[in-house]
Amino acid sequence: MNMPQPMSTRLTLCQSTTVMTPEGVSEQEEHLAIETPYSIALNDETIGSSMVLPIGLEEFGAGFLFGQGYIKRPEEIKEILVCPEGRIAVYADVEMTAPKEVIITSGCGGTGKISREMLEGAFEPLQEYTISFPEIGAFIRQSLQHSPLGPQTHCVHGCGLWQDGKLQVFFEDVGRHNAVDKVLGAILLGRATPKAAIYTTGRLTSDMVLKCARIGIPIIMSRTAPSSLGLAIARRAGATLIAYARPDRLNVFNAPERIRR
Repeated sequence: MNMPQPMSTRLTLCQSTTVMTPEGVSEQEEHLAIETPYSIALNDETIGSSMVLPIGLEEFGAGFLFGQGYIKRPEEIKEILVCPEGRIAVYADVEMTAPKEVIITSGCGGTGKISREMLEGAFEPLQEYTISFPEIGAFIRQSLQHSPLGPQTHCVHGCGLWQDGKLQVFFEDVGRHNAVDKVLGAILLGRATPKAAIYTTGRLTSDMVLKCARIGIPIIMSRTAPSSLGLAIARRAGATLIAYARPDRLNVFNAPERIRR
């Protein structure tokens, strides 16, 4: 399984809390997910910054720049360096242009941004792929059980990619957009291909669906709900859009023909 390798970076910290109920007061230890600020640079020019869970940072840098419209193809990426002072330096064979016009999306706190050019224009054909109900059940269960961070912190989103009958990559982050960007970055770095299904614990808003469709993923699934514009983009792209995904039930909003019963 082509999973990101464990890192020595600390991902949680333990904090003592005072638990108060009508019956009394007690002390309890809680695990908190660590947020770390990172700036993302392309060819030594700072493009943006984000608060991230400090794991899968190479993938995040590549996926972030894809979402901003600076990187379009895997072969453009030459090197990625994660600097200890909080900088992800991406070097790519692309022409540096004026800053892209971005749209602030529905990410909490304005953290979700996409370039306007990603929203406009025709979609290239998606990779063709189908998935069976038993595979979907295994995909969801393995994604939710892959890491203890979710149950420990109740503060992270997960995102996985299912391909060739197995969970190919899986990432977590404090932001749902960041977790998806890490999976897209893994595709750009050659650790998976878009001929797959993606599953996220976050909402399928416009930017989430758009980035997945632009990279060519045909099946987009979420544990929660889509937005109206997320559905409209899925219809434009011809993507299968699934919400409220459970091992034994799916709400398929578009293109159900890719699901094999």
